Amino acid sequence: MVFFEFEADFVDSLRCIPMQVRQKLDTCGIKLKLSDWSHLTKAEREALVELPCSTEAEIQTYREYLQNLILQRTGTPAAELPVEPYPAWLDAKTVPTNLQEKAREFGAMLSSQQWAELTSLQRFALIKLSRPSHENQNFPKALKEFHLL
Repeated sequence: MVFFEFEADFVDSLRCIPMQVRQKLDTCGIKLKLSDWSHLTKAEREALVELPCSTEAEIQTYREYLQNLILQRTGTPAAELPVEPYPAWLDAKTVPTNLQEKAREFGAMLSSQQWAELTSLQRFALIKLSRPSHENQNFPKALKEFHLL
């Protein structure tokens, strides 16, 4: 399993939702609040980290497992999100404009080659961390960790 250095302060306890799970949530169309995540046991959180979520069958299984889990733990189903058919993190050719603007704030300029060399999970993390609605303290840490700064 892949955890980033900028997640190190919460990975052992899994008190926050790690990027690899957040990517799976976007892939299967579920919006999971931190309060929902906190109702899960450590074993359930670990299962959500480890369960595959790539093929159509895996995505459906992950979604059903998670929805059942949240319903059991909170009594309410998790909110659903529309699934992007072509998410930006899977496009290794195009650096999203808003990400490029955010990187510039920290003195970084991502080339197409650098973007292409990142894993889809690294691209996902940068996209998520660069959003205006996200607290961005980990964005510069991610840039450094991915050797972009």
